[in-house]
Parts: sequence; structure tokens; C-alpha cells
Amino acid sequence: MDTLPPALFVPPVPAPPAAPLPMRAFLRAIRENALGIWPEAAYHEDRMVRQFLGRKNVLLNAPDAIHHVLVDNHANYRRSPASIRILRPITGNGLLLSMGETWRLQRRTVAPALGPRVIPLLSGHIMQSTREALDGLEQQAARPVDMLTFVQTLALDIAGRSMFSLETREYGAAMRRMLTEFGEHLARPHLLDMLLPPSVPTLRDWRRARFSKRWMRLIETMMHQRAGAPKPDDTPRDLFDLLTAARDPETGTGFSTNELRDQVATLILAGHETTAVTLFWACMLLARAEGIQDWMAEELRGVDLTEENVQARLTRTRAVVNETLRLFPAAFVLVRESILADRIGDLDLPRRSLVMIAPWVVHRHHAFWTDPGAFNPARFMPDAPPAPRFAFMPFGAGPRICVGAQFAMAEAVLVLASLVRRFRITLDDPRPVMPVAIVTTQPDHAPMFNLTPRIA
Repeated sequence: MDTLPPALFVPPVPAPPAAPLPMRAFLRAIRENALGIWPEAAYHEDRMVRQFLGRKNVLLNAPDAIHHVLVDNHANYRRSPASIRILRPITGNGLLLSMGETWRLQRRTVAPALGPRVIPLLSGHIMQSTREALDGLEQQAARPVDMLTFVQTLALDIAGRSMFSLETREYGAAMRRMLTEFGEHLARPHLLDMLLPPSVPTLRDWRRARFSKRWMRLIETMMHQRAGAPKPDDTPRDLFDLLTAARDPETGTGFSTNELRDQVATLILAGHETTAVTLFWACMLLARAEGIQDWMAEELRGVDLTEENVQARLTRTRAVVNETLRLFPAAFVLVRESILADRIGDLDLPRRSLVMIAPWVVHRHHAFWTDPGAFNPARFMPDAPPAPRFAFMPFGAGPRICVGAQFAMAEAVLVLASLVRRFRITLDDPRPVMPVAIVTTQPDHAPMFNLTPRIA
């Protein structure tokens, strides 16, 4: 089977409003499901401009405009105040939120620890966690499976082993419980989050600060346990070893204890939640498109998934992951605030304008994609024309592109390949699964799946 089945699945998504939302409805959509803030025209036009809370608010779709903000003049665009006050309690001052010279120092120091040369080391942790998790699934293969919980638990275990070489049985439940608490109660943006600068605290910020103390204390406990583990030689075992030994190549400076803690917190959060939702959506799409699932399974017969760099050769599996990231990007929008006034083409931006670059919109834009709503992994096969410039950016773009993108891609490919090689995936729930975007693109409910062992 060299080509995909002709029938393509179009997953259900919230219908975009016919016209831009009035202010009250816009604010409600941001809190309840941000995918509803962009009207139908956004998926056809180069940009959309409106006033929002006294400031210019711009959605950019044109490649040259996106390039200007994320690459050419990226130093003039910082994260929005709302995103800073929401994310800082759970990431600290790590790479995700740092700016200026602090960000450059952190980036130079962290990047080698997540570069291509360490992917084989981290792949070993990925496969160890995945084998154990799938062995557990085989023992309950006759019962429906909550795949959202399964992939969240697995991704968290992979994050724990990759970071600390530790199983997450001791700390995993507490971490998952706290991350759920944060997502349900503290991550939804409030009007005051958008109106006030991060330096002006609100009652919600007080609750976030209390949460942050508990969360960072848990991270410090894990670091303390890991630091006390005996090390037989100088060979790095995991990301913690790599980050502890990391030095800025220009200054020779390493991370302080608090800086290391913030990097660990950032990588655990960013490294597990986004991959988990990607794996969930991939399972959902494959369950609805069994012909594509069989096409992918054919590639996996007889493949040794523990072989070094095998994920680079799994072209069909990578295509499925990329198409999943196109349809359901975990980071559905990038929001930036202009520090100084700027001009993008014929568009004048005053200082403190809000600029949105939405992978959710760009990945479904009619100027860049044929049948943009359809699940069609053929778009990402080696013989297909490349995606248009800046039309596909699931990990961002420019100097601040996700530093862990290669690790995230390797994890998604290896876990999904392992799943599909062992099981045929079907849904046990007839209800449509709708995406809901708050911090990441989550399903509106956790459907049950049937996993039937494949006959070798």
C-alpha cells in the first residue's frame, strides 16, 4: 500500500462565528474555549485587526508578517502580561518566560542538553516507559481504556525518567493531581489578568502563588532525591545530569540551584502536557480513519523500535504525527505584546499592541492548505511538496522555537508507533470529540477506546 486510502476523515471542530465577536462574548470565549474567538474570515484573510481593552489587537496569517514578529524583530515582542502571570507560578523564571539577556544565557546553556546528540539517550527512557505501559494495557485489553489519562500518565512517566532516571510511581500521582488543579482552576485567563501588569497582584495571583510554593517544593524534593542517587561514572544518565553539567559556552556559567529548579519545572510541564495531547489526538484520528491506521501499521512490521534514530526512518508515522500537530496544535496561539511601536507592511502597531499568531488558524488557512479540515498525512510524506513557509509551526518559529522540539517529536513518533504496532485502536464512544483550547488544545471529554491486540 503506497498511497493513502481515498476517503479522508474530517474531525469535528467548533464552528467559527460568522462575524467578529462583541467584547463580552470574546472574553467569555477566551475563558471557555479560545478556538471560538476567530471568525470564519480569519481562515481566509492575511490579518484581522480590532481594538481590545483599549489596545490594538492583531491576528497575523501572512508569512512575511509572521517572519517579522518571530524572526526579524523578535526582540521587540514579549509574552503578553496575561500569559506571564498565568505561567510563571508553574514554570518559575525558566526558559519559557525569561527575556532579554537572561533568556539568551538560558537558551545557550539549555540547548545542547536537548540537541540531536542526546536523543538516543532520551529515546531509551521513552522506550522503557512505553514498553511497561503497553504491557499493562495488554493485560486489560478486553476492557475499554481512557486514552487521555493513559497518555498523560505515560508522558509524565517519560518526563520523569528522562529528567531524573526515576519512575514516577512515587511522585507521579501528586504531579498529575497538581497539574490538573492548575489547569482547571488557575490557568483560565481572567479579565484582570489582561488588564493589569504582572507586577500588580490580584486575588487569583495570590492563589497561584500558594500553588507555586507547593509545586516548586515538589520539584525540589525530586531534585534532592535524584542528586543523592549514586553515579557510577561521568556518563550522563538523563536531562538532570546534562542540565547540572551545562555551562554557557560564552561565559562558562552554570545554573544556580533555583535556576536549575525553574528549568526542570519548565521542561516537565512543557515536555509532557503537549506530547500527551498530541498522542491523544493522534489516537482519536486513527480510530476514525482505520485505513490510515493500517497504512501506518504496515510500515511498522518487523521494525526494531529500540534501534538508534529509528524514528527518523518511520516516514508514515512521522507524517501522522505531523498531520495531528497541524490539525490539533497543542500550542494553539502565540500572543506577543509590542514593546515599542512597529510597522508591519502597511500596518502601524503602537507600543503595547497585542499580536496573535495562531497555529490553529494558520494550520487551517485556505490559502495554504487543500481541504484544510481533513486528516491527510500524505501532506507530510517525503515526496509531497513542503508546507508553505510559516504555515506549519507546531513548535513556534524563530529564535524562540521550542528548544525541546526534537525530543517531543521523537517521543510522539516512538510512542505512537509502539501503540499501533501492538494494537488496533477503535473508539468505544459514539459522541464526537471536540477540541477545547485553554492553555493547550484538550478534548471536551475523555472518550473510552478499545485496543485490540494485532496478530503478528
